[in-house]
Amino acid sequence: MNQPLAYVHPSAKIANTVVIEPFTTIHKNVVIGEGTWIGSNVTIMEGARIGKNCRIFPGAVISAIPQDLKFEGEDSTVQIGDNVIIREFVTINRGTKALGKTIVGDNSLLMATAHLAHDVVLGKNCIVVNGVLLAGHVELGDWAIVGGLSAVQQFSKIGTHSFVGGGSLVRKDVPPYVKAAKEPISYAGINSIGLRRRGYSRDQINDIQNIYRILFQKNYNVSQALEIIETEFEATQERDEIITFVRSSQSGIMKGFRLE
Repeated sequence: MNQPLAYVHPSAKIANTVVIEPFTTIHKNVVIGEGTWIGSNVTIMEGARIGKNCRIFPGAVISAIPQDLKFEGEDSTVQIGDNVIIREFVTINRGTKALGKTIVGDNSLLMATAHLAHDVVLGKNCIVVNGVLLAGHVELGDWAIVGGLSAVQQFSKIGTHSFVGGGSLVRKDVPPYVKAAKEPISYAGINSIGLRRRGYSRDQINDIQNIYRILFQKNYNVSQALEIIETEFEATQERDEIITFVRSSQSGIMKGFRLE
């Protein structure tokens, strides 16, 4: 259990099998699940809800108030799922009245110095690499990966199974199953390696690739491309997810890459 040199607020709800290393501070209104390990010099502030079997490395700060001048002290939380790894000096701010919570899904990995701002939502099995900055209200779908030193603009969405290359500036939405890179952020093919690793068949991968050829490489506008995709491609979960993502995008999706 916790070391005598750690401070745990008396009202915090800490499971019996949690390990807390020296010089860590845990504030009131915190819940931590079974089997979680918390390294030294971690600060877990009011509103944190941390699941089972997580690993939180030294220097992390979880559930600090938002860096949002509209924040007025409203009750909000950070909700971290099970089996999440949070490496050194990661910072995760709690939500605002807009959503009320910042969410990190099960089995996700947040590498050292990454920052998750208020009301960010990460799906399950996400990887946020070293030095990534996710602004407020950013959403990542399940299995999304954001490469190191990337910055994602507020309200942007990154779809399931997508891969954003390191050093990217993400100002537009990144649809599911793709690789995104270059400046400005652009389509760089589908994430075929990731999809194969996760059990997608050759036929499924080919269908996804053909859909994105219509959307990004045939010089159609988005409306024309979606009409062709709906007409010419058999309805599948992947097809429908792509169509729904593109249609619901508020800031617009990234463009196909073209040589100047």
